[in-house]
Amino acid sequence: MDLPSTSSQYTLQTIAVVGLGTMGTGIAEVLARAGREVIGIDISDTATRRATASLAAATARSVTRERITEQEREGVLARFRTFTELTAAADADLVIEVVPENYELKQRLFRELDAIVRPDTILATGTNALSVTRLAAESQRPERVLGLHFFNPAPAMKLVEVVSSVLTAPTAVEAVTVLARELGKEPVSVGDRPGFVADGLLFGYLNQAAAMYESKYASREDIDAAMRLGCGLPMGPLALLDLIGVDTARTVLEAMYSSSGDRLHAPAPILGHLAEAGLTGQKSGRGFYTYEPGSSTIVRDAQTPLDGARLGEGRPVSSVGVAGSGTMASGIAQVFAQAGFAVVLAARSQEKADAAKAAIGKSLGRAVSKGRLTEDGAAQTLALITPAGSLDAFADVDLAVEAVAEDLAVKQELFAALDKVCKPGAVLATTTSSLPVIAVARVTSRPQDVIGMHFFNPAPAMKLVEVVRTVLTSDDVHATVREICTKVRKHPVDCGDRAGFIVNALLFPYLNNAVKMVEQHYASLDDIDAAMKLGGGYPMGPFELLDVVGLDVSLAIEKVLHKEFRDPGLAPSPLLEHLVAAGCLGRKTGRGFREYARR
Repeated sequence: MDLPSTSSQYTLQTIAVVGLGTMGTGIAEVLARAGREVIGIDISDTATRRATASLAAATARSVTRERITEQEREGVLARFRTFTELTAAADADLVIEVVPENYELKQRLFRELDAIVRPDTILATGTNALSVTRLAAESQRPERVLGLHFFNPAPAMKLVEVVSSVLTAPTAVEAVTVLARELGKEPVSVGDRPGFVADGLLFGYLNQAAAMYESKYASREDIDAAMRLGCGLPMGPLALLDLIGVDTARTVLEAMYSSSGDRLHAPAPILGHLAEAGLTGQKSGRGFYTYEPGSSTIVRDAQTPLDGARLGEGRPVSSVGVAGSGTMASGIAQVFAQAGFAVVLAARSQEKADAAKAAIGKSLGRAVSKGRLTEDGAAQTLALITPAGSLDAFADVDLAVEAVAEDLAVKQELFAALDKVCKPGAVLATTTSSLPVIAVARVTSRPQDVIGMHFFNPAPAMKLVEVVRTVLTSDDVHATVREICTKVRKHPVDCGDRAGFIVNALLFPYLNNAVKMVEQHYASLDDIDAAMKLGGGYPMGPFELLDVVGLDVSLAIEKVLHKEFRDPGLAPSPLLEHLVAAGCLGRKTGRGFREYARR
């Protein structure tokens, strides 16, 4: 008996869920709430009882919050039945397996289901790491096997990846896609490769973060804070690894690496060390962080920084010079002035400096109109900013911050000038996001006074500053900048002087991998963006972000990363290079990965 020719003839009403762990229980809840008859199957009586209790508790909370009535709750509970024998799936229209990520276990399950279910029953694997094609090949009817990848927690997460193998019948794909929409989910259609879209992009990023921590480049707290505050992510990568499970992450990465051969997917050794030691994250009470027993609350351990720990005495700073006239320079000048510092804003001409101050005035005006600032506060802030047409005005500043073009020769010329103009003891800071800080420090006679202060755009809104020490930066300069960041209400994170620092070194390989997915016709722009927003909690999809950042800027950063780390996996995607060569740079030109209306 073949699958029906169209999904409209095929209603997935009775659905079996095999494996009643956290994910299986969550999927069962989603299905029962949506009016489906749900057959929950697990070899463990304890698991079936726990699943029933979990659904009872979840629906009771919904009644208390007046999201459903007691009568509706009773209907949901009545539609969920549990069994310990696989034969209970005999009458199911769809079977979703969510057993542990093990080929042998899943293959044995599919062979057993072949002998139990109807010929037209669709078999779905919930794997996020194993090959759907390989699992389908073990079935007597591979055309009815596909992947249905929910995200944890299933009741809350909107994304469902519908995974086809080369053997999957289109009617089966259509049927489960319709089901996903009826469940209130957002299905995206993807091909069969380890990690699919969301995890395929997410786990590479998580792996790089683990490797960054393992190399002692930055602390776990600074890595996590950098990605939360610099990218707007709901969790830092190391905390997320603990939530997912270090052992699970390692399994996914092993599968990805065996398929791709990409070194970026080769699990960082620390993941293996932690997993083999039983330090698998929140579920074991310890992973990258230490947790309260049975809780997600992080507790202090030997690696936790001391509260209020001082780095030593910094230098006094009362006046600040900001060099540049663009958006970043204006934003940084505004940040310092709002914190009460006297600011000299220097540009290449008095007219440019005056225009930059006027732009700050407009920014402050918007803050007043939104109730974030009083008119007096805006006026006082603006009064603290003195525009100047020459760097000579920096003669008496205690801190000079450059925010000019991201061009090494331009920055070196500027720092050579600052070296001559600024008084002895002044701290000289560069806002570079990709260039070596030491390269600008060495053109001065005082490299010990030079440091990186990487603000994020827009500077008044973004809380993060990456504080970048070179091998020559003095301790008191480092202490000074950390103190200044706190005074201007920014969160400083420490990192060494290497390409990308923390945020860009983790962000841009992820963006590059997303471009490669499109280049390989694996998934569409829209599906990839949706997958990362709905499945990864990203505020923007990778292609939305690339068009905002600018494809030329993104390509330049990726080239710097590739040059420094010499990893073939970091080589910029040819598609990105072609778009830049064609002048398609994103929103600023009206066309990048998408087209935009001209303003």
